[in-house]
Amino acid sequence: MNSGNEAPSGFNLEDFIQIVIGSSLLIAPIAFSEEAWRLSESLPLFNVFFIMVLSLLFLGLYVYQGIYSANIKNRLSAFIFRIFIDYVITLMVVVVILFALDKLPLSNPDVLFKRIVLIAFPASLVGVVVDGLDKE
Repeated sequence: MNSGNEAPSGFNLEDFIQIVIGSSLLIAPIAFSEEAWRLSESLPLFNVFFIMVLSLLFLGLYVYQGIYSANIKNRLSAFIFRIFIDYVITLMVVVVILFALDKLPLSNPDVLFKRIVLIAFPASLVGVVVDGLDKE
């Protein structure tokens, strides 16, 4: 566990598992939701990109404050990497769950992208919070 002044060490298997489990906690109820499937079919692409930006922004805020304790001086690349890898892991978990539910529309890339991003929004936030619990 880190003291308030220490930055976390590198990304490891424990971090990966925490993100997978944390994001899975919220993926399940949302991925099973017909509302999410329909929204992914009707929501304009601009809105989906906006949701993606919000996801990355919220991840960044939590990583900055919750994991790095507002101390990213000399660790900017690690900070950016943590945001990126947290989001990518969540996206992968969403893909696996949607595939298992047969709700991954491979024949429709537009809906495929929208569905993954929409479900990843709340899931990524839970994933990063679970990852950060042992670092505060």
